[in-house]
Amino acid sequence: MGMGEVKETESYRERIARRAALEIEDGMIINLGIGIPTLVADFIPADKRVMFHAENGILGTGPSPAKGEENAMLCNAGGFPVTLATGASFFDSATAFAIIRRGLLDMTILGVLEVSQNGDIANWIVPGKRVPGMGGAMELAQKAKKVMVVTTHLDKNGRSKIVRECSLPLTAIKAADLIITDMAVMEVMPDGLYLREVMYPYSVADVIGATEAELKMDGEVGVFR
Repeated sequence: MGMGEVKETESYRERIARRAALEIEDGMIINLGIGIPTLVADFIPADKRVMFHAENGILGTGPSPAKGEENAMLCNAGGFPVTLATGASFFDSATAFAIIRRGLLDMTILGVLEVSQNGDIANWIVPGKRVPGMGGAMELAQKAKKVMVVTTHLDKNGRSKIVRECSLPLTAIKAADLIITDMAVMEVMPDGLYLREVMYPYSVADVIGATEAELKMDGEVGVFR
């Protein structure tokens, strides 16, 4: 299957990850957040040399292992099993965070609870709900050279997660560069949020109707299948 072709059994999570993978360039060092971001590793073409970074101390994680071939001692920061790429290395969490804070990551791919039209990210807590902690999200969102957000367009109650202003506690201010959802691809620019692509079979009108944030357009909006 080509990178631009949809397969009938593809889930919305896989389609988001497949589109996100197109933004990755050869030689990048990337951190993948928990959830949809971890799927991106499965869509990297074999001819691209990419090193994935994990906060628990790995540089060089590969795609998810085949069922039955998991190594119980090898996982990412979310506790999910991973494989290793050629040249992978291990280190402690202090070194893993030093890599983040020094600004050495080319990209981080994060899930969110909300993201605003000026790139504010809220992804670590819903007030009153128990959470395991913020993890590395605050450092990642501030220090990575490019921040990509991948998420469903709507929350479980049907409300837009792409908003004018975040109502939840912020992870980082003006951090997001690109937002990819199951409905659209949007780019955060200095003068606002631009709709770049719609996800088939959605239309521009569908996306505008489902988005609480103000969307701008300059030129033709593409369609990703």
